[in-house]
Amino acid sequence: MPWTDDPRAFADQAWHELVARDPEATFFHSPRYLKLYWEEQGHGELRVARLDDGDEPLARAAFELEDGVLMFLGGTEVTDYMGPVAAPGRRERAAKELMAAIASRDDWRLADLRGLPEDGAWLDALAEAARACGMEVRIEDEGVAPQLDLPPSYDRYLASLSSRHRHEIRRKARRLAEALPSARVTVTHPDEAEPALDRFFELHRSSTGPKGKFMQPGMELFFRRLADEFLGDGTLRLVFLADGDERLAGVVTFRWGDTVLLYNSAYDRARARLAPGMVLVADIIRDAIESGCGRLDMLKGDLEYKYRFGARPRRIPRLLLRRG
Repeated sequence: MPWTDDPRAFADQAWHELVARDPEATFFHSPRYLKLYWEEQGHGELRVARLDDGDEPLARAAFELEDGVLMFLGGTEVTDYMGPVAAPGRRERAAKELMAAIASRDDWRLADLRGLPEDGAWLDALAEAARACGMEVRIEDEGVAPQLDLPPSYDRYLASLSSRHRHEIRRKARRLAEALPSARVTVTHPDEAEPALDRFFELHRSSTGPKGKFMQPGMELFFRRLADEFLGDGTLRLVFLADGDERLAGVVTFRWGDTVLLYNSAYDRARARLAPGMVLVADIIRDAIESGCGRLDMLKGDLEYKYRFGARPRRIPRLLLRRG
C-alpha cells in the first residue's frame, strides 16, 4: 500500500532526494520542515503517500485528515507552499498515481489542497489527474505570494524600481542613518538565539491588529523549534537592525537554493517614524543580491509594502476535489 501514518516516514532518504530533485520544491516541502510542523502544529491524522516505480522512488506527499477533509500537511498559517514532490520528468505519472491513491480511500469527503502556485506544473497535473479519476474539480483564488527577481547588483535593482519607490528606499535609509548613525544590521548566531527570539516575539506582540495576536505560546514554540533545527546550518536567518543593544526590527528568512524566502518580520512601533522594518527589508534584498541569489520570495500576503520593493504577485490557488 502507498499510504502510511507512521511519522518515521519523515526520515525516508528517498523523500529528501526527491525534494532536492524537484525544481518546484521549496523549503516547506522538505521532510525536515514537515516533521517539525506535524509535531508542533499538526491536527487530525497523518497520511503520507509513498509512490514508487519498482525500486525507484516516484513521488512523496504528506497530508493531514481531519473531520473528513484531506489537506496537504502544513495548514494555512505558517506554510506557504505545499504539495507533492517528484523527480523531473515524472510529474504527470506521479500526479495520476497520487490521485488514484486518493480516490481509492474512503475516509474523506473533500480534498482541500492549498499551496500550489498557479505558475507551477503541479496544479494543472493534479487537477487533470483528478478529473480522469472521476472527481469533481474546482480551482479557487486563495491568495498571492509576491516575488521579485533579483538582478546582479543592488544598483541595478534600485534602477528597476519606479523613481518614487527608489527615492523612498534611499530616503528612509538616509533618515535612519542620520538619526541613529551607529545602527547596524546583525545576523543572529545560534548561541544568541534565545534572547534574540525573545526580542523578536516582543516586537511581534507589539504589532496592531491580528499580527499582534499571532505569536501565541504554541506559535512561539514552533518558531523556537524552527530556529533550533535550521539556524545552525544557515537555512534560517534571524536578522535585526540594531542600534547598540537595542534591536529595532527583525526578520526571519530561509535560504533555499538561490532563493531567499522572507518568512516573518516585526519592528519597534515606538521607532515607526524611522521605518526600521523597511530599511531592514532593503538590506535583506541587498544581501541576497550580493550572495548571488536570483529571487526574493516575500511569501503569502497581499501587503502593499511588498510592491513598494518591486515585487510582482504570484497567485496561489486552492484545488478542491469531491467524489464524482
